[in-house]
Amino acid sequence: MAPRDFNRAERVAGEMRRELARLIQLEVKDPSVGFVSVSDVEVSRDLSHAKVFITVFEEEKARDSLKALNKAAGFLRGRLGQAMRIRSVPELHFRHDDSVETGQRMDRLIEEAVAADANADAEFIEEAVAAEPNADAEPIDGADADARADTDVPDDSGDVTDNESQA
Repeated sequence: MAPRDFNRAERVAGEMRRELARLIQLEVKDPSVGFVSVSDVEVSRDLSHAKVFITVFEEEKARDSLKALNKAAGFLRGRLGQAMRIRSVPELHFRHDDSVETGQRMDRLIEEAVAADANADAEFIEEAVAAEPNADAEPIDGADADARADTDVPDDSGDVTDNESQA
């Protein structure tokens, strides 16, 4: 017999996630639930308990939504029993899944770091340009002119020629 890819608890959890999402959206009439999404369900191996992780899209209403869902857990458990045709429906424990808020906070921090880095790069470039001598200015003394004459420079055709041979 081939090994199973999913055990029973995982299959039940997946079905519960789909059914709970539907039930919360369509049948829970409590206005304090707000706009929630079922992000995950973890069922114990003996199928007696289920942790239901929800994402609340209005972060300030998370506590009220959790309280309302835990209050409606008995109703939802009964409806799950009817919908899933399972002999023993796990006891539901609702938990807040803050992964979305954490992800948004991380994105904001990354954007701030990139913006700060870009500002620091721009300031560095401005300082470097300001400190760079003007190439069009006349040399201060004759030694600089001699030094420039000893360097190879490209002519108009792009070929590199020796300044001494041109002089």
